[in-house]
Amino acid sequence: MTNSTNSMLIVTTDGVAGRNVTHSLGLVRGATVRAKHIGTDIVAGLRNLVGGELTGYSALLAGAREQALDRMTDQARAMDADAIVGFRMETSSIANGASEIVAYGTAVKLS
Repeated sequence: MTNSTNSMLIVTTDGVAGRNVTHSLGLVRGATVRAKHIGTDIVAGLRNLVGGELTGYSALLAGAREQALDRMTDQARAMDADAIVGFRMETSSIANGASEIVAYGTAVKLS
């Protein structure tokens, strides 16, 4: 995966093709916790009867992923990084109806 969030190069690989990593600046991460809305639960319950995508939950998690990615990128930018390598994203349920999204990687300088 390659992503460029506001000119920050983000890759899942340990390096960037065609570029040299000159300095590893350390771990960067961004996290957010989101809870579902009771209205979303009602619609999801009805959707479970007929099948299909739970669009309310999809939108909730998509927003959470973007926020976690933005927070990680902001941290890398504050470290004056050129890129984030080894990017990963994880999701976990931390309470009934609430999920945590964590984005993390290594901030690096490139030549």
